[in-house]
Amino acid sequence: MLYLTEYANGNQYPHSYCDRLRYKVHNVLGPGFLEKVYENSLKLELQRRGIPARQQVKIPVLYEGHQVGLYFPDLWINGQLIIEIKAAVALAPEHEMQLIHYLAATGINDDLLINFGTTVQVRRKFREYKIESVR
Repeated sequence: MLYLTEYANGNQYPHSYCDRLRYKVHNVLGPGFLEKVYENSLKLELQRRGIPARQQVKIPVLYEGHQVGLYFPDLWINGQLIIEIKAAVALAPEHEMQLIHYLAATGINDDLLINFGTTVQVRRKFREYKIESVR
């Protein structure tokens, strides 16, 4: 099982913990709110459990050492997990591409896309590591 990292209270929180929280937020609010409402609610639930989540952190995009853009993921948990929130009828391929770009820009290994539509949809993306042979 994949774990995030240890937090101040010494506990470890698996992704399944975030899974439970997203369903709680959806059950309490239901569908129809703006993305920001779900983002704020999920952050509140994470904070209540001692999980440090930052909102809208600036992530620079570099090209040959020069900053050429910025990304702003909805939630960034301890610099190891990005959560992108949507409130759409359904997830689209461009939503998933956004996650892939976050992984490339940050160098972190995984992220979650959560859609708070009529039902909760989740996509998880992981960076692929390719081992190059040493000569």
